[in-house]
Amino acid sequence: MKALALFSGGLDSMLSIKIISDQNIEVVALYMDTGFGADEKKHEILRKRAAMAGASLKVVDLRNEYLRDVLFNPKYGYGKQFNPCIDCHGYMFKTALNMLKSENANFIITGEVVGQRPMSQRRDALFQVKRLADDEDDLVLRPMCAKLLPPTKPEREGWVDREKLFGISGRDRKPQLALAKEFGFEDYETPGGGCLLTIESFAVKIKDYLKFDKEMRDIDVKWLKLGRHLRLPDGAKMIIGRDESDNNELLSHPNDKFEQVKFKASDDIVGAVSFISKNASMADRELAAKLALAYTKADKEKKFDVFVGADKFRISPIDKALAQNYFVR
Repeated sequence: MKALALFSGGLDSMLSIKIISDQNIEVVALYMDTGFGADEKKHEILRKRAAMAGASLKVVDLRNEYLRDVLFNPKYGYGKQFNPCIDCHGYMFKTALNMLKSENANFIITGEVVGQRPMSQRRDALFQVKRLADDEDDLVLRPMCAKLLPPTKPEREGWVDREKLFGISGRDRKPQLALAKEFGFEDYETPGGGCLLTIESFAVKIKDYLKFDKEMRDIDVKWLKLGRHLRLPDGAKMIIGRDESDNNELLSHPNDKFEQVKFKASDDIVGAVSFISKNASMADRELAAKLALAYTKADKEKKFDVFVGADKFRISPIDKALAQNYFVR
């Protein structure tokens, strides 16, 4: 017997895996990469957490499909921010169900708890997810709250022992924390902390992006996660690296919608890297040049040659505080 687990790296999904793997059932933890969760650097952490719970890890790349099929036209709408949780869960379940044959697996498990989250884990929302996933064979099992729901096929057929499942509900985390202590789990993602779409500051960036550009690609999502984002007076988008890591990521993952603001090599200017939309007006380009200089260690009393595409500006840095007028927030 083999199960595929929808795995976030959070405590509930770890507990669900442990509950099922303790019944001598092989479990493969599926981390669905939508582009809005853990980045590739954290995949090894996810692998360790899955192993701690008794599963191997498989990362499923859904980034392009998620943008195309889920994010911008969810049947059940959005949560408080830009999070289409019900449609998202349904899409993930459907993906996992379609993988059962290729993975030689029998059913799906998930760490969901009835009533824990206001949008996606209401009892009626669980059935909405079931319909979206086309789970006609009743193969999605929720070990944490199974005793509060009708028995699924894995329970009815005796693949799993229903008596060893749980009936947890609501937002109180004490039952999960007690189980974590019993199982010896100490490293896990905080509740609701894995998806950028639930975070207001990131949702604002997406909404701003869509006002000016309806085509969002995987590389555009990656850039939304990096740097300071500014919207200049004529509508151009500017991105300024926050630190060396941001600088390196922006430079190593080029985006053809932007061009870099550059300085003369002989001026030896040290600081953040900056980019602006390729279609920016001349006024926005000049402002971007001044803002880019402001986020460097360039002498504020001197003038420098700054290049934005084919345009050159002879300017001095402006007060960095002026950037506050343009931040996307």
